[in-house]
Amino acid sequence: MSETTNIALPSMRVSYEQGSLTESDLAASWHEQLQLWLDQASGAGLPEPNAMVLATADTEGRPSSRTVLAKGLDERGLVFFTNYTSAKSHDLMATRYASATFPWFAMQRQAHVRGIVEKVGPAETAAYWASRPRGSQLGAWASPQSRVVSGRSTLESALNKVERQFADADRVPVPPHWGGWRIRPEEVEFWQGRRDRMHDRLRFRLGRDGWEVQRIAP
Repeated sequence: MSETTNIALPSMRVSYEQGSLTESDLAASWHEQLQLWLDQASGAGLPEPNAMVLATADTEGRPSSRTVLAKGLDERGLVFFTNYTSAKSHDLMATRYASATFPWFAMQRQAHVRGIVEKVGPAETAAYWASRPRGSQLGAWASPQSRVVSGRSTLESALNKVERQFADADRVPVPPHWGGWRIRPEEVEFWQGRRDRMHDRLRFRLGRDGWEVQRIAP
């Protein structure tokens, strides 16, 4: 019988020495800076560089988090797509607020986006839907996201039913319960790890007179 060794969590640490972030390094806007870091994460070969941890809360303030994929970015905000009957969507419809974190651990970087949310328009949803593989489209129709199911066989049966339903269709339509959410940022923080935990934290913050850049203590 093999022995297992407990990980000594208190002693686990990494010295962050890969880079720095100064005010003069920043792009002119939060979305240009975020796009730059996304491009650099992709260029570095990081898996799923557009993966972000989305945090929401229900009406009683109980938080939930999960990883989703960012599928849109411009001056209006950050977009992801999901089932509108999912747990995350219920939270978003109730509170209209979310935060998202891109954890690029290999580059010792993070980016945090916080702001109000809104549903993406039908045309934008349809354009993204058309780019999805047919299997992903069928899965969106089949899965009652976040609901309890009796087993894997229930999901497979639902998928088989949907495959038969759209077997003769050249295009699978967008489900009425599916679409995009846009986070319209009020704050976007760019975090670069530094030695001795003296990290660089620069934040774009939306105020009455527009966006301003602030340095935050680590």
